[in-house]
Amino acid sequence: MTASQLVLGVKLRDDARFDNFHGDRNTTAAQRLESVCHRPDDVPVVVLCGDADTGKSHLLQAVCHLGEQQGRTAVCISIAELEPFGADALSGLEGHDIVCLDDVDRIAGQQVWEEAIFHLYNRIQDRGGLLLVSLSDLPASLPFGLPDLVSRFSHGLVIQLGIYRDEDRLKILRARAEQRGLVMADDVASYIMRRAPRRLGDLLGILDILDENSLQAQRRLTIPFVKTVMDW
Repeated sequence: MTASQLVLGVKLRDDARFDNFHGDRNTTAAQRLESVCHRPDDVPVVVLCGDADTGKSHLLQAVCHLGEQQGRTAVCISIAELEPFGADALSGLEGHDIVCLDDVDRIAGQQVWEEAIFHLYNRIQDRGGLLLVSLSDLPASLPFGLPDLVSRFSHGLVIQLGIYRDEDRLKILRARAEQRGLVMADDVASYIMRRAPRRLGDLLGILDILDENSLQAQRRLTIPFVKTVMDW
């Protein structure tokens, strides 16, 4: 399977945009990234660094949404999706104006992949495109074996994302609920926050479950309803 065939199957999430990236902790980082989209020639590569629960994937997709609004072609794909097909799957991605690669740290230490990404970086630069990657840590702190790749990443625009605090997670939960048309009272939100796992992805997964069940049962969100659905 070629990279172009893979790309056709990648769909952007409608809810992954800059205007619904909530939580004060990483607001400045998101604004900095959005500004780059309006001046893509200013940086050779953008590197988003942070924990798995800091919104990196959301921001990469937001960049693609904005790029498409600006009339540019964009692709966002996770290295995890490409790994089964080998490093050759990166071939052809440079045909897009914006290329976002998520979870690039997965291939740190794998020579073939590192060289493929390095060459992709060069091809994107030659075409005047923009490359964005996400990493779990700063480039120099990861076990990359190709010095030239670390150098390219380190000399790009490195944006670090912080782990969300409880008040950020609560704000994101309520904003996402409102976006779905769910009315979430203070006591219900507080109850969910006390019982839910701390990981933001798990918290939003709970919201998915509650949304689906409230639609089926035609019930509003109350503490007794949440207890029943979540078996808490």
